[in-house]
Amino acid sequence: MDLRRRVVSEGVGTAGLLLAVVGSGIAVSRIADGDALALLIHALVVGVTLIALILGLARWSTHFNPAVTFALWRAGAVPGGDVPPLIGAQLVGAFTGVLLANVMFGESWMALGDTTRSGLGLWVGEAVATFGLVLLIRGCAHRSPEVVAYAVGLFITGAIWFTSSDAFANPAVTIGRAATDTWCAIRPVDVPGFVVAQLVGAILATRLASWLDAGVLPSEAGP
Repeated sequence: MDLRRRVVSEGVGTAGLLLAVVGSGIAVSRIADGDALALLIHALVVGVTLIALILGLARWSTHFNPAVTFALWRAGAVPGGDVPPLIGAQLVGAFTGVLLANVMFGESWMALGDTTRSGLGLWVGEAVATFGLVLLIRGCAHRSPEVVAYAVGLFITGAIWFTSSDAFANPAVTIGRAATDTWCAIRPVDVPGFVVAQLVGAILATRLASWLDAGVLPSEAGP
């Protein structure tokens, strides 16, 4: 597939993901009665949107996540020269999605997040969430796009609940969420800690997947 089209797909898909993350965050903060209900609705919205985006854009490119692009590059599935433009498109898409969500809900179109998200527990949560996400994607590499879509969407829906950090699991999402002062925001000063934890999780998952792959016969790789 032409790199330009893959770049556009990454930008559009990541924008859609951030629309779901920030838009649902703003909506539930206004209408949900209780934190548990708000988190449940938020998790479901993000999960089903991820499934839809991956299914709809699968014929072009559906990483939507610099950590995933990095992992697929390490696996030899993405040429090294394609990595910078793909990640650049993801970052542009992330800011675009946040801006659109802010404007749609009448918030300041661009603001600095003021929600504190820092500490060992949250960093471990981000490493665990990203590790699980990347390992699932590597494990589904020989499956159909439908399998990948449902695996990713369902995992993120669950990880938003079972991790301490709400499972950002995505450097582009993390950076984008620093540009909104709403329910799902993060302080810019806390972004580096989250991104480092995400990259650690991605690297560990990539190494484990490579080791597991070394013991798989071609006939066992799956359809």
